[in-house]
Amino acid sequence: MSETILIADDHPLFRQALALAVANAAPLARVIEAGTLNAAARAAAEADDLRLITLDLKMPGAIGYSGIALLHAEKPDVPILVVSSAEGALAADEARAFGAVGFLRKDADLSQIEDAMRAALNGTSAHGTSADPVDQVRREVAGLTPTQLKVLLCVLDGKLNKQIAFDLGMSEATVKAHMTAIMRKLDVQNRTQAALVARSLGLDLTN
Repeated sequence: MSETILIADDHPLFRQALALAVANAAPLARVIEAGTLNAAARAAAEADDLRLITLDLKMPGAIGYSGIALLHAEKPDVPILVVSSAEGALAADEARAFGAVGFLRKDADLSQIEDAMRAALNGTSAHGTSADPVDQVRREVAGLTPTQLKVLLCVLDGKLNKQIAFDLGMSEATVKAHMTAIMRKLDVQNRTQAALVARSLGLDLTN
């Protein structure tokens, strides 16, 4: 069975290193690369046989953990392995909360990355759910559609509906409809509250 692995990282040399790891962990896999979050989202949407995504959090177009949420929304059944230089003791937990199956720092040994890839491909790095209210809200954010997440990220960037409509190529009425759905899913009353919820969960975290 054919399989594709997406490597999403804005550093060409590190993409080469990850491609080497893929060659050892899954020799028959086809590798596709993306240097921006938008390119990664397009590649994920177009790949029918996608089996694994490796993702750097610090990519052009990404805000905090939004890359995980967006790619998870595009392909909810495809495991996402974060390989990033993001700092912070909670980074791994936050990454998993938004849909990643694992987190490795970029200074990890190549053998560790290969083992993590094999585990993700075998489905052995799945994580359980939590009853914590904050984790529940994270899951709700992670459950937004790709377009809803793009709209929410534009709101976090301080853009008005007219600007969002222009950037995303849709009508203002469609933007308003997406905002209504977002607020309903996040159980908030207005766009400011929606932005505050997303911000509190690290979606606009600068790493």
